Amino acid sequence: MSYKKQMRRIAREFEQQTGKLEYTTKEVARWAIENGKWRAQDTVLIKRCADDLADALREQYMTDPQGRRPRVKHALTEKKGKSQYTLWVDIRRATPSQIHLALQQRRRQVVGECKQIKTDLDSYNQNYNTGEQIDIVFDFTDDLRELDSKVTVKGTSASAPKRPSERFDDVLRQSAS
Repeated sequence: MSYKKQMRRIAREFEQQTGKLEYTTKEVARWAIENGKWRAQDTVLIKRCADDLADALREQYMTDPQGRRPRVKHALTEKKGKSQYTLWVDIRRATPSQIHLALQQRRRQVVGECKQIKTDLDSYNQNYNTGEQIDIVFDFTDDLRELDSKVTVKGTSASAPKRPSERFDDVLRQSAS
């Protein structure tokens, strides 16, 4: 039985034993653990920890010498034989080919999101919209230009942190230690 089928079975058992038909997944999880219906396997714990690490790495930013706020860590998916894995690289030490691949993969994710938005938009307009058709522009040139114009003449963003601990040189020193 697949893991997802096991999880659905646990939810059905919860419903039967508690009589609840409306519940949160946290309620079911607490019940399942307390009643010995589920226990974390090492692979589940490792995956959860890896997911939490990825979330934390994805949200790590620094201020570069020009005042921009780039991500410090970048993920790139690679294949080795039949296996696929995600490597994390630091923007300050990554090779150009690593950063190029990581950014191209993120760009493809954005395109995928835009494609889904267009599918949702077209379906809504054609099937459910009784008013004026909604139109969304998918050319982000003006948006990027506007965001870039918020950088001041001195090269620092209005939202750039002023605390010395978040300056580029300090981040470099912290990562080296």
